[in-house]
Parts: sequence; C-alpha cells; structure tokens
Amino acid sequence: MSYFLFFGVAGISIALDQWTKWWVRTNIEFAGQWLPEWLAWLSPYARFVHWYNSGAAFGMFQNGNLVFTILAFIVIGALVYYFPQAEQEDWTLKLAMGLQLGGATGNLIDRLLMGKVTDFISILRLPVFNIADASITVGVLVLLLGVWINERREKMKSGGTPPAVEAPMDSVKEG
Repeated sequence: MSYFLFFGVAGISIALDQWTKWWVRTNIEFAGQWLPEWLAWLSPYARFVHWYNSGAAFGMFQNGNLVFTILAFIVIGALVYYFPQAEQEDWTLKLAMGLQLGGATGNLIDRLLMGKVTDFISILRLPVFNIADASITVGVLVLLLGVWINERREKMKSGGTPPAVEAPMDSVKEG
C-alpha cells in the first residue's frame, strides 16, 4: 500500500466524518435527535443525535480538549513517520494506520475549529460517537486482526500448529 492509498483511506475517512458532522450541525438542533420515517423501527436501538464532546472518544475525560489536541498532533506525526517503516506486505497494518490517521485528523479538525467534537451516532446505551471515532476503532480492530493473521502465518511457516489449536499436555488427564 503506497502513500497514495494511505492518504486516500485517511482522506475518505476525514471527508465522510466532516461531511456528516456538518450535516448534523446544519439539520439537527443541539441535543435533538432524528431518524428517517422509514427507519422508525430502529428508534429504540439507534438514532442520530446532535451532541458535543470536549473529551476523548465516547465522552471520556471531558474538558480535555487541549490535551487531546496535542495528543492528536503526536499520533498523526507518529503514523506518518512510521508508515514507510511498515513491511510492504502488511496491508492490514497500513490499512489500520490509514483509518487511524483519518479518525485522528477528523476529530482534530473539530477541536481546532470549534474547541469540541461533534458526536451524532447513538446506538443502544453506548456513548454517542462519530465517523472519526468509528474509523479509529475499526483501525484498531483491523490492526488486531492483522497481528492475529501474521502470527498464524508465521506459526504455519515454522511447521507448527496455529496457536488457537495447541493444548498444553498437562491439561489432559487420564481417567
């Protein structure tokens, strides 16, 4: 995955995040909620709301905007610096990095322009989140999946069985 794809994944994430936040700020009053008629059956489970967050993802550490702004710059710098050092074949790591770059940048834009982040996706009783938060979360899941795939691949190359299949010998008891 080249820089073009790395920044492309991040760019799509940023564009979708910023467009959806703009749409929410324009069409749903603050603390209001919305769900199209044809999705009314979802209302007990999910809806769009208009909320602000001055903390971290999912509403943690409120009023930490300055800290999270600085942290976002550090994370973005680390991702851009580390990207060329990742193995060329490790597409899951590079995809994860692109998603995380997009998420960190999307929320950073809100912090710099408004001093807070717009959140709008409300599912069940989970904290309200946005596309940038989802991008970061999916990036972490892709990263974990990639680590798991690579570990299994290395184990198979070395002639062993995958880690999930192995059982310790002392766990087998004779009856």
